[in-house]
Amino acid sequence: MPEIRFYNSLTKQLEPFIPVSPGQVSMYNCGPTVYDYAHIGNFKTFLFADVLRRFLELAGYEVDQVMNLTDVGHMTEDDLADGGGEDKMQVAGRRLEEAKKSGKLPADVDLDPNDPYAIAQFYIDAFIEDAKLLGLKVADEYPAKMPRATEHVAGMQAMTQTLIESGHAYVADDGVVYFSVESFPQYGRLSGNTLDKIRGGAGGRVDDSHQAMKRHPADFLLWKPDEAHLMKWDSPWGTGYPGWHLECSVMARQLLGRDVIDIHTGGEDNIFPHHECEIAQSCCATGQTSFAKVWMHSRHLMVESQKMSKSKGNFFTVRQILDGRFTKNKVDPAVLRLELIKGQYRSNLNFTAKGLEDSASAVRKLRAFAQSLGQGEVADVTLDHPAVKRFVDALAEDLNTAGALGEVFGYLSEPDSDPAVARGVLEKFDSVLGVLDSGESSEAGDIEIDAKAAALDAARAAKDFAAADALRNEIIDAGYDVKTTKDGTIATKRLA
Repeated sequence: MPEIRFYNSLTKQLEPFIPVSPGQVSMYNCGPTVYDYAHIGNFKTFLFADVLRRFLELAGYEVDQVMNLTDVGHMTEDDLADGGGEDKMQVAGRRLEEAKKSGKLPADVDLDPNDPYAIAQFYIDAFIEDAKLLGLKVADEYPAKMPRATEHVAGMQAMTQTLIESGHAYVADDGVVYFSVESFPQYGRLSGNTLDKIRGGAGGRVDDSHQAMKRHPADFLLWKPDEAHLMKWDSPWGTGYPGWHLECSVMARQLLGRDVIDIHTGGEDNIFPHHECEIAQSCCATGQTSFAKVWMHSRHLMVESQKMSKSKGNFFTVRQILDGRFTKNKVDPAVLRLELIKGQYRSNLNFTAKGLEDSASAVRKLRAFAQSLGQGEVADVTLDHPAVKRFVDALAEDLNTAGALGEVFGYLSEPDSDPAVARGVLEKFDSVLGVLDSGESSEAGDIEIDAKAAALDAARAAKDFAAADALRNEIIDAGYDVKTTKDGTIATKRLA
């Protein structure tokens, strides 16, 4: 296996990667909150985790990956500060109801906007669809490796009870169960926040009105009794709901079967308070000195050099990008995947129309190269092949995808003369990149377009130019470029 180094957010340095069990990697990734469609910023982080998994598998490791689905309608600090507010599932239900009334949702979608589980399932289905289009391997393992938080509330209650019994948590006068950050001296190591610097309420999902109930302003919520909450469960501390941070600690431990996992990933916005709190409650519940050996965090996504926000009109979901909301042309999922993975994960990515065009060109080159090799035997290429070794070495240095892509396109200009070997090399490249077989260029779609191209030629031969023009426009509107040659009409799918 190659020597691998990753930047560990916990120790703030590059470190050799040595898993707990030789040859095996346990990896947990913070997944989506299923109150809405996932946006491209979310998917930058999810795809980083996917590339990490694919690289480790190429390097010879067996990877056990888990990604959670947050379907509990947690309220934010702002919601609570406003005096209670609505949980996220109530907001999501109203949004879906409005979408159906306005015609933005198919009329045949039968969904009770007051059923939080149905709302969650609607958005989970949408997420899995998007994730499969963009080639996330863990989506093919849904639901086994993509658990819903609501399925693990009993485990969250058990961890809460353990923390209370060990003196790391307490029940306040208002009935809320809090984790005592002062009981864990290492609190703040991941984020760099020290207890005296943390402002009241920043450590969890509790507003300033609860500070008198807490032993320390940074103590965070483990269980909140709340009979009015849309999603609620009975517990020894009253009917209510669990704290947001609990779910990942519980599901990582239950599904990966370890108290200490190898890698935990997420976006940099998860570092504090979420991941900081995960470490504290997990270590105190298990008695271990660590929760994950390596913490890896993806940086933010900008859109045309601006922070993505709905108020600026530059907030895009995956399906909006694929449907052409950003570029005015439909985008092949492989192009979007490449655009979101081509930069080093610890760098901010500026998502632009020009970048999508460049990624479309890159995907075309890769697919054209694959096509030029034709069908046939695929040689069993090892990691010792010079081009594959350079590709792996780039990724082994903190997942340098930009450097790895440079090696890929360098090889395309000087490939092996043996097509079988070249096919084997390309197969190794794409096992990580995942852009050759993904996308919407389905056989059924191509057959339909080919039929229209043939009908266009027949109409032109019959001098029915109006019909020929209409067919040409239909092909163009379907996302294809049309070219007339002496051999007939050729339609080529636009990638972006």
